[in-house]
Amino acid sequence: MSSSNFTQLKLHTALQENLLSLGFSQMTPIQAQSLPLIINGKDVIGQAKTGSGKTAAFGLGLLQKLDVKNFNLQSLVLCPTRELAEQVAEEIRSLARKMANVKVIVVCGGIPKKIQTAALAKGVHIVVGTPGRVEEHLDAGTMKLDALTTLVLDEADRMLDMGFQPSIDAIINFAPKKRQTLLFSAIYPQEIESIAQRVMQKPELIQIDSSDDQPSIEQHFYKVQDDSQRLTATRLILLAQRPDSSMIFCNTKKEVKAVAGELKRFGFSVLALHGDLDQIERDQALIQFANKSTSVLVATDVAGRGLDIDALDLVINYHTASDPETHLHRIGRTGRAGNQGIACSLFSDKERYKISRLAEYLEFKIEAENLPDLALLKQPGFKAPMATLQISGGKKNKIRPGDIVGALTQSLDITGDDIGKIKVAANWSYVAVSRKLVDSAFRILTDEKIKGRKYRIKRIS
Repeated sequence: MSSSNFTQLKLHTALQENLLSLGFSQMTPIQAQSLPLIINGKDVIGQAKTGSGKTAAFGLGLLQKLDVKNFNLQSLVLCPTRELAEQVAEEIRSLARKMANVKVIVVCGGIPKKIQTAALAKGVHIVVGTPGRVEEHLDAGTMKLDALTTLVLDEADRMLDMGFQPSIDAIINFAPKKRQTLLFSAIYPQEIESIAQRVMQKPELIQIDSSDDQPSIEQHFYKVQDDSQRLTATRLILLAQRPDSSMIFCNTKKEVKAVAGELKRFGFSVLALHGDLDQIERDQALIQFANKSTSVLVATDVAGRGLDIDALDLVINYHTASDPETHLHRIGRTGRAGNQGIACSLFSDKERYKISRLAEYLEFKIEAENLPDLALLKQPGFKAPMATLQISGGKKNKIRPGDIVGALTQSLDITGDDIGKIKVAANWSYVAVSRKLVDSAFRILTDEKIKGRKYRIKRIS
């Protein structure tokens, strides 16, 4: 039997049974190398790209040692953004499905602090949060780390980039000295080594070589004369590739707004992600992108940090990244899980020095290619395959995804194949439906009852 099979690990029966039910059998390279060490209580530094399976690695480790009868906080996972924290929490909950009564909560900005305080007061096993909000709760005494056994720093390089080091240091001062510390990072700069030396005990370093876990990414580089040609080049690439999901990275939020606005004018299904959005707008943009109701997401590096987006077909660097590490972070969002990904980078004469530095870093020669045929510009922009409907009820109304599917499929017009991802939040639910059937779905959900009552329905894409 392969040594990379989950059954080779000394995991609790409930975890093994759940992995089997989820269809997980073979470990990814980061899981195979780090999990045995984590289970044995070692401090571990794991360097692996986003999407490599690191969440399951530390998630299984902290669940393995969890005392479910003790409702004091035992594991704390720090993430750079609320979106990543929520995704990590969901994955941990999924891994813990067959364990009894495991309490996992998210502690981040954008959620009222009093709601988090009430949840913490009821007892919790695992907290997944952002450094700033976690530090606030520790300072206020509404969160205590006296019983903490495991501290996880997820996307540690991004947290340092975003200026969270003072908050991380403050949180560590609240934590017991006797604990297991796990640190995961896409890259291993000197700053990571420095923090590891300060907060970890004889850590084992796991570095996944690119040949072990190499995404299948096809890179292309195109030279442009000015910003007008940059926009034309972007349209040509999108029309040539016609991706279901693509991200375009710009250097400023002003450029993000301008590019998204122009692409929308040309008929593309596009949304912008930048710092001026409030939390609800940001959440809805990410929901629409994740469920394929929007094909193109335009973002800055700051706004796009920490997003864990699967099955991204295409990344376009509208402007050359500021440094090679940022370039790798950008393009690493495509080509996951063995799928083919495409990354296209645009550069002008003013950016040539960045391209030279990137070529040296990547150790290959970068040559500008010809853009796709200009005749493609005669085609209109394309719409995403799905559309999103918002329902004015959620978890607080006891709504489950199956209730929404049941309401929609009562009509012969809509089958399960026409329904995409469903997101049930506290007070709202979102369902993706085939775009050609969204009007029918809207009428059905408006007319039909869900869990015995009618809800307001709104189309948001």
